[in-house]
Parts: sequence; structure tokens; C-alpha cells
Amino acid sequence: MKRRIWLTIALVAFIALLAGCSQVNQPITSESKGFWNEYIVYPLSWLIKYVAHLFGGNYGLSIIIVTILIRLVILPLMIQQTRNAKAMQALQPELQKLREKYSSKDMETQQKLQQETMMLFQKHGVNPLAGCFPLIIQTPILIGFYHAIMRTREIADHNFLWFDLGAKDPYFILPVVAGVATFIQQKIMMAGTEQQNPQMAMMLWIMPIMIIVFGINFPAALSLYWVVGNIFSIVQTYAIKGPDLKSNHSGGQKK
Repeated sequence: MKRRIWLTIALVAFIALLAGCSQVNQPITSESKGFWNEYIVYPLSWLIKYVAHLFGGNYGLSIIIVTILIRLVILPLMIQQTRNAKAMQALQPELQKLREKYSSKDMETQQKLQQETMMLFQKHGVNPLAGCFPLIIQTPILIGFYHAIMRTREIADHNFLWFDLGAKDPYFILPVVAGVATFIQQKIMMAGTEQQNPQMAMMLWIMPIMIIVFGINFPAALSLYWVVGNIFSIVQTYAIKGPDLKSNHSGGQKK
């Protein structure tokens, strides 16, 4: 779990690093060269402009629609992540027993703990790294969004609601909403595991704070992407885990 937390933090920090690369000031066109430009940035720029054209040139609405389309494409992977999280939650009592059985910190005991843990995962068909896959896939998409917005003048200069898509939210409303939506989505995903795993409880707070910090410093369009994407994830996660959440809540009331 520690590795997963640090991998998540590293990937989000990687977004900030790549977002400042030298090409961000170069306009993106069909003539732009390189794998990154040809297969990620330009297709996203073209898709946002095409959808905006269908809706009267509204680029903000286009970003919302494109975000939903992207989420629908990666939906199978997100569903797998949610189901894997449910399976991990169900295994927590057995994992705790293994940690108690192999509580010694010497190398031999820790190796046995890792072996027993992996055997338990294999027995129940659980992949402990499955939760990282959606983030790994979404990272280049998010960076591509940033480049598509900043390198396509008509998108960056467009005004939507109270903000310009290519500028920071002047009132910080979207970054805060994005952070709150991230917290809710993770809260539903981790329901029932925070007390069993303090590291997961820590992650519950780290990611929303990071999203708010990045949202304050990045174009408002990225916060819009986060808000829409996280609301989509909240609905999807609740649809899968909802019955379990209701069952746990009912059980708690009976007690």
C-alpha cells in the first residue's frame, strides 16, 4: 500500500512536471510532429473543437462531453478497479491475521508474509496493483488535455460560466469542487477500510488536497475535467458498491 501511495503521488507530480515542458507554448496543428503531438494532443484538440462545433462553439460544454466520452471508454477498467477494491476490502480480516502471524520485522519473516499475501491474492483473484492502472492511463490524457487547451488558441481564449478555459479559476470554485468530488469518490471507494488500513485513510486526504493545489495553479479547464470525471466516478462507484454500503449502514443501525 505504501508503494501505491507513493506511486500515486509521483504520477500526480509527474503531471505538473510534464505540463511545463517546452512545447506547451507551441500551437498544436495537424502538422505537429512527434508521437505525443500526433496521437494524444492533436486528437484531443480536434475532438474538443469538433464537439464544440456541434454545440454552437461552446468549448466548455465540449470539454464536459469529451470528458464523459473518455470516461465511458475507460469505464471497463474503472469497473474492474472498483470490484478489485471490494475484493481487497473483503480480504482485510485475513490480511490482518497474516500480519499478526508474521509480525516479526526480520527479513525471513517479512518474505514469508509477502509470499502468503500474494498466495491469498492469487487464491481470490485479486490484483493489488489494479487500483493504479486507471491513474496510469488517465495521466497522459490529463496532460494531453492541458496541452490541447493551452496550445489551441480558440479553446484557451473561450469563456465558460465565470472563467476562461485557459486561465486559472479567479474564485477557486472549481479546484475546491474538484477536491471535494475527489474526496467523496475515494470515500465511497474505501468505505469500510479506513480503520483497518490507516495508510488508505491518509490517501483519502492526500489526493483531494493535491487536486485542489494543482487546480488552483492550472487552467480552469483542467479543474472542469476533474469535476466532471469525478462526478462520473462517484455515480459509477456507488452503482457498484451501493448495495454493500446500504447493507453496512443497516447492519450498523441494528447494532
